[in-house]
Amino acid sequence: MSDKRVRESPEQRSGASVLVLDLSAEAAAIRTEGPSRHGHRQKTLFKGATRTVALFVVDVGAELPEHKAAGFVTIQPIEGEVVVTASGRSHARGPHCLLVLAPDVPHSVKAANPASFLLQVSLMAS
Repeated sequence: MSDKRVRESPEQRSGASVLVLDLSAEAAAIRTEGPSRHGHRQKTLFKGATRTVALFVVDVGAELPEHKAAGFVTIQPIEGEVVVTASGRSHARGPHCLLVLAPDVPHSVKAANPASFLLQVSLMAS
């Protein structure tokens, strides 16, 4: 595996005072980077002291196994549909929906069809 980066680092993207992104164009660019690992690819669009914003592109049937985050998590489908399982319930959501999870809630994400979604994690300021 090469040490050469396919794209700029999150720190380089996060350094601007204003960051404007076309999420559909970002998802299309991610898809051109080659085959996905484990059925998904992700790109950190912004990373700050207490906030991370990442765009995921997932193949049909791809799953991010159950995990949890120390901060509030939002999942916003951009294209397709994802099924988020949290607190024993499954939530199938498509574009124009937003799912918010409290800190430390175990959750998994599965693609019902080819999809992309925006994931944000907001940690508590220390």
